[in-house]
Amino acid sequence: MADKIPSVKNEEQYEALRDQGYSKEKSARIANTPDAGKKGGEAERYEDRTKKDLYQQAKKIGIDGRSKMSKKELIEALRNN
Repeated sequence: MADKIPSVKNEEQYEALRDQGYSKEKSARIANTPDAGKKGGEAERYEDRTKKDLYQQAKKIGIDGRSKMSKKELIEALRNN
């Protein structure tokens, strides 16, 4: 059975993300955001956030094993999710 491409709102962005090596699921999730393809504001750097803030963000997006992670590990997990 052929791989099914998830339904996406911004097909161009989806394809660009896939070309960069993102998974189908992550590419579709990003391309389906309400402002897909639009540049946003400046976010605070992970390194400038507290470990507690990073933990809360990891919890929000469902990163497993977050309670045992160091700040550095939380940053890596958030960047690679």
